[in-house]
Amino acid sequence: MKTLLARLSPNPKNDILSGLTVALALVPEAVAFAFIAGVDPLVGLYGAFMMGLITAVFGGRPGMISGATGAMAVVMVHMIQQGNQVGESLANPMNNLGLYWLFITLLFVGVIQMSAGVFKLGKFVRLIPHPVMMGFVNGLAIVIFLSQLALFKTTTNGETAWLSGEALYIMLALVALTMGIMYFLPKLTTKIPAALTAIIVVACITIFGGIEVSTVGSFIRDGGGDSLQGSLPQFQFEIFSLFGTLNGHWDLILSTAFLLAAVGLIESLMTLNLIDEITETRGSGNRECLAQGAANILNGLFGGMGGCAMIGQSIINVNSGGRGRLSGIVAAIALLCFVLFGAQVIEQIPIAALVGVMFMVVIGTFAWSSFRIINKIPRKDAFILVVVSTVTVLEDLAIAVLVGVIIAALVFAWENATMIRARKSTKEDGTKVYEIWGPLFFGSVQNFNAKFDVKNDPEKVEIDFIESRVSDHSGIEALENLVEKYLKRKKQIRLTHLSPECKTLLLKANPKFESIIEGSIDDPRYYVVTDLIDREI
Repeated sequence: MKTLLARLSPNPKNDILSGLTVALALVPEAVAFAFIAGVDPLVGLYGAFMMGLITAVFGGRPGMISGATGAMAVVMVHMIQQGNQVGESLANPMNNLGLYWLFITLLFVGVIQMSAGVFKLGKFVRLIPHPVMMGFVNGLAIVIFLSQLALFKTTTNGETAWLSGEALYIMLALVALTMGIMYFLPKLTTKIPAALTAIIVVACITIFGGIEVSTVGSFIRDGGGDSLQGSLPQFQFEIFSLFGTLNGHWDLILSTAFLLAAVGLIESLMTLNLIDEITETRGSGNRECLAQGAANILNGLFGGMGGCAMIGQSIINVNSGGRGRLSGIVAAIALLCFVLFGAQVIEQIPIAALVGVMFMVVIGTFAWSSFRIINKIPRKDAFILVVVSTVTVLEDLAIAVLVGVIIAALVFAWENATMIRARKSTKEDGTKVYEIWGPLFFGSVQNFNAKFDVKNDPEKVEIDFIESRVSDHSGIEALENLVEKYLKRKKQIRLTHLSPECKTLLLKANPKFESIIEGSIDDPRYYVVTDLIDREI
């Protein structure tokens, strides 16, 4: 037992307490995202429980928390609405058909995500540039902050309005008290999680002081739910008999599945990368893909809304001392216990306490150093940082990362395209030597071709690649065309100092190259770099 516990947690006390803190913070988040998706709050809570438990036990990043997320909820909405409309139009109308379509879709999501793990696609998160990561973090902090502002509203007779007067002042005071406890308590002691202490203190003040404030229970009721109370998730036998309702709608199901899988993996792998940096340890992206996929399949079979890694809750967990798998397991099981046994107690927790916790997450997440370095880093990196932050706020975290990576890749390609050079010299026997410097790839082909004067060159030409390498098919094609031009003019051409990899590519494309390739050698600089990259990935 001790051996098992040691594997699950380096510090059981910290993991258990931080897990309880995360569980409390998960409740309003899961409920809110369920409302966004248009499903019952219990579906969101079940999704958070199953995602959290499976990824905590089998995932690639101890201490990372998964659950129902807003990014995936937004993607689900259209499909759920379409499903409900189809259900109403059937000869025997069926309520909540969209919900069952969601469960079917999650089965495909899981298969796609597990396939990503099997084919080891998770390692590509290591290739995300630092400006993209920093922009992602800053945008995330802003998104978390803006999402909490919605909790400063109240619903009366179906109408929503901002808090004002005494209600607003009480809310602000309780939020400030929560943040104050979280800031000052660690300076006195680190033996208990500051976030959990703050939630308990604020809850006791409002409950025993008779202060009327918005609570988890009122939040659920204002959103259209009934209660936090529920039962164990049930196996959804109905989904297998409802595949027939998908006739004519497979495009919608599959496109939604691929989008959900992509959003879930990007957010999860980015979160994994962020927690890696915070904890200075290394998680496994491929293992996380497998765990995320398995958890989403389980959600489809047992009636959860699915999800992915939750960045805010993961940061709460890590900052509260939760570094082992036990913290995620405790959070998931505690969340289920809230649903089964503790609904009445949890529903009394003031929303202000949870808002205060999330505000402290915002402060801790935002990369404040970006203001200091924005004028010191290259303009392209500053541009990428701002664009990713902006797109994260306006659109979606996953889209922002994709946009940032695409921009960074295009900038990199452009810079390398303009780097190619050709130093020209003539040997004693009259051979003209072109010493190439820089990579030959699709972006540099045009500049490469412009370096040569085929018509006026002497009878013997040598192209030296000791400072260059042929990177792709475009480079091979350009080199092949250049050689053909020289040969048509009856001129002798030699390619020297090609690395074995480049030589293999060229010979595979055109075996005739063997007669003009001489003395291939390893390029030590290139191989040192690639070996290091391979070992890191």
